[in-house]
Amino acid sequence: MNKILIKVLIISFFIISFNATAEIKHIKEGNVDAKVKLIVFESLTCSHCADFHKNVYPSLKKDFIDNGLISIEFRNFPLDIAAFNAAKIAHCRNDGKSDILHELYKNQSSWVRGSTIEDLNKNLKRVVQESNFKLDFDKCISDSKIEDFILEDRIDGAKNYKIEATPTLIINDEKFENPKNYKKLKKYIEKLI
Repeated sequence: MNKILIKVLIISFFIISFNATAEIKHIKEGNVDAKVKLIVFESLTCSHCADFHKNVYPSLKKDFIDNGLISIEFRNFPLDIAAFNAAKIAHCRNDGKSDILHELYKNQSSWVRGSTIEDLNKNLKRVVQESNFKLDFDKCISDSKIEDFILEDRIDGAKNYKIEATPTLIINDEKFENPKNYKKLKKYIEKLI
């Protein structure tokens, strides 16, 4: 009897360990050991967030991320169901990489249109297929683990950082105002390095 119990415990341990490694990953870039840690709370349907990815992020990447001076983590704060669905797509591979996220922002104007969620989903699905990410759109959209992960990000943002709008930058656990002004952001980060 004891041998059976031990075998059950060992099998249970491996199942629990496997499930723990299957946790959803945050999308991150840069040096994880960097002194400066930047978190961006964003919504994929937010035009200001798309502007951040187009106008601020490239300079941030060139000046700080690629040099290993900061790490950046993109967190979910969906403002509507279309943003929620797009966030599921961004996390669907669960590899922590940002390529899908950036592609969705780059093509935001081509999928964030329509009068119903069905229209938006149809446009989003087309963008995903044209981008050749080899994702099963319907499977990604219906993944409950990813849904929970995204909602936990949103709850954490509202509760712990008092997020009310997107994009909101958190730098070393402090809210940074005016995320659209790269000059101010750069000066702020340089003081922390």
